[in-house]
Amino acid sequence: MTATQIPDTPEPLLLTERRGKISILTMNRPRARNSLSLGLIAALHDAIAAEGSDREVAAIVLAGAPPAFSAGHDLKELTAHRGDADRGRAFFDQTMRACAALMQAIVACPKPVIAAVGGIATAAGCQLVASCDLAVAGDHAQFATPGVNIGLFCSTPMVALTRNVSRKAAMEMLLLGDMIDAARAKDLGLVNWLVPDAEVLPTALAVAQKIAAKSPLTLSIGKKAFYAQAEMPLAAAYDYTAQVMVENMLTRDAEEGIGAFIEKRAPEWTGS
Repeated sequence: MTATQIPDTPEPLLLTERRGKISILTMNRPRARNSLSLGLIAALHDAIAAEGSDREVAAIVLAGAPPAFSAGHDLKELTAHRGDADRGRAFFDQTMRACAALMQAIVACPKPVIAAVGGIATAAGCQLVASCDLAVAGDHAQFATPGVNIGLFCSTPMVALTRNVSRKAAMEMLLLGDMIDAARAKDLGLVNWLVPDAEVLPTALAVAQKIAAKSPLTLSIGKKAFYAQAEMPLAAAYDYTAQVMVENMLTRDAEEGIGAFIEKRAPEWTGS
């Protein structure tokens, strides 16, 4: 296990563990409910980039040190900059842009990213779950975009949320700011699997292991196409994905996979 930290920080902000082809990233600010300080955002962004480009990594699991997944932005850190000459504008802008870049890096990462959610995932923490490709939640996990309760509408979390759940459900969460339980989050489509709390990480790892058995090149092609076509009109999406299918068919892994299926044997992926 390795750790990422910034100068003058006594504990590592992010823990990185490798289990075979699976990389586990654990946010490590438990006393602050793993709130997304600027330092933690940077550590996460760097780790996603590094693990995403590592050929030995097939999937990434993102977790939070108990008792929470993430409580969102570090409001104490943000508030500390209200005394700046610009009332904090520059720091607020830096933080929001860095967070937005992190969320986009997760979507753009060529490896599937799976959220393992124990405890609360609120505001930008909920955004983090929504930005991941898949999510496993413990039966006591809770989710919210509660900014409206403190005069700060969750506008950036809204971007990821509205790409996961229906508009009515998103507006309910955004306008009321109430906590929803894990069962409701699953019903809304925010999470894929609801399991006992003790099974969150094992389940996320089992999902990751299943993914790791697939062609890494195929997964990368498919993930990129999924998010690209989702933003296109119907006809454009079909034009684009038809070309993606043609290019995918021409890869050695597709040739090997189809051949293995016909010959009733296990495929041997080369990533080419």
